[in-house]
Amino acid sequence: MEKIVILTGAGISAESGLGTFRDEGGLWAQHQIEDVATPEGFARNPALVHQFYNARRVQAAKAQPNAAHQALARLQQDWPGEVIIVTQNVDSLHEAGGAEHVIHMHGTLARAQCGICGHRWTSPPEMEVDEPCPACQQPSARPDVVWFGEMPYFMDEIYNHLAGAALFASIGTSGQVYPAAGFMQEARAVGAWTVELNLEPSAGASMFDETHLGSASTVVPRWVDRLLAQGSTQ
Repeated sequence: MEKIVILTGAGISAESGLGTFRDEGGLWAQHQIEDVATPEGFARNPALVHQFYNARRVQAAKAQPNAAHQALARLQQDWPGEVIIVTQNVDSLHEAGGAEHVIHMHGTLARAQCGICGHRWTSPPEMEVDEPCPACQQPSARPDVVWFGEMPYFMDEIYNHLAGAALFASIGTSGQVYPAAGFMQEARAVGAWTVELNLEPSAGASMFDETHLGSASTVVPRWVDRLLAQGSTQ
């Protein structure tokens, strides 16, 4: 059966109250990315980075999945083939909306990792500078998220899924952050039909076979309804 691979970005969670990089007045707008989302920033000021991610963790815990998250979960459940959701988001709204086996290529706020031994564990609601690693006991805990300059997780698995995709959909992404921005070309190379669903056209919008513009909570359920009704990826 036809496999669908879906990439989601910050735009799908924006209507749930989780800001994007470009939101005015949001958490990201109050900080420079290089200070809170790079290994170098963490080395310079771990207290600031922990404070930033503690705030993001609180914000994410209050958020509820919206109609777009729920529609993708329904597609996973009702599509006769495989539906793979790859997300750049570090929230858990896909899972809260009913999705299963979500690939978090940029990690998740719900997890912590040790900067020394690499051990990963469930993050406490708040992390401190001297947070000890449960495995090696060193005070080297950091959020288990992929920062700028680091390699995203599960890349081999993602590329394997793209190689077998009949349809690739990009939802709520800017198309500017690699390697995710190159997924559409990977899918096109194997003959997949490509679709963009976004509030506004992304950087590579003209290269998609099909485009749907509007809020995610509107365009995603409509697109899912159409896919399920026609039973085909095109």
